[in-house]
Amino acid sequence: MLDEQLLTLAQRQHNPETLFLAHFAAASSLYFGGELPASRARMDAGLACYDPSHHRADISRYGFDLKVFLLCILAWSQCLLGYPDQALQTGHEILRLAKELAHPFSEALALCRMAQVHMLRRAASATQASAEALIALSTAHGFPHYVDLGMSLRDWALASQRPDAACVAQLCQSIARRHTLGVEMNHPQWLAFQAEVQARVGQVADGLQALAAGLAMAQKNQELYYEAELHRLRGALLLQQDAAHMSQAEACFQQALEVARRQQAKSLELRAALSLSRLWQQQGKRDKACELLAPVYGWFTEGFDTADLQEARALLEELS
Repeated sequence: MLDEQLLTLAQRQHNPETLFLAHFAAASSLYFGGELPASRARMDAGLACYDPSHHRADISRYGFDLKVFLLCILAWSQCLLGYPDQALQTGHEILRLAKELAHPFSEALALCRMAQVHMLRRAASATQASAEALIALSTAHGFPHYVDLGMSLRDWALASQRPDAACVAQLCQSIARRHTLGVEMNHPQWLAFQAEVQARVGQVADGLQALAAGLAMAQKNQELYYEAELHRLRGALLLQQDAAHMSQAEACFQQALEVARRQQAKSLELRAALSLSRLWQQQGKRDKACELLAPVYGWFTEGFDTADLQEARALLEELS
């Protein structure tokens, strides 16, 4: 791999700038490939060799601060790995750093990631607030891509708080527009967000179509960090479409569990376990449901104010 060659070269030259870039490249590649623990290790190694006196001068070369970008990946990884409170703290750190740099584009990156951290924590009103700040900043400084991302984040938040077909339509249009322009990075994740809110307004067939496209693109581009949620949502939408799809839905939930466990994505494992446990509860398999969900919930040490953990606790109380 090129990043490994870069790392070897940097270590041979004892060059801290090249060493940081090598860890940065490897962390990004591993993250998108769903190798979350390995990515996290490379992020930590990169942050350890970040030197503001050298690397802040690179803002003009890359258009943003590399530490800000790496922390953006770290925050989402922390969410996926099961540390939602740490992710929130990292989000605040990114914003502080971007404002300290007085660099608007780095601040736009930070606001976008903060909104997405709130999104994964299922905090819709907080997502909306960060999205609106992103829209305002990006409009003022002429960042059309981030204006569009901010609008997508805001539309997701509005549709999550109150089912609204107009917001869902706007979200679908902005996602489709970015794809038409050739933007494929993070597209499977955005299709998952789209399917989630389409289901809220009864557009189940459209949501299933979005998930099929997301899964196909994830495999094509090997962008796998959100694969488990794509499978889980497919199961949920199949059940919403027709209760007779129980066996298909169960297979989707099992596949989501398998992927999440392989990636050590504890937050996505919890969601998959929740969905499968609810299905088993409906089928009268209460003990089996409890045996699945209890150890996953018991693993967590933080984030107990998040919707997923609150729902898991409530279901376990019902099952006990």
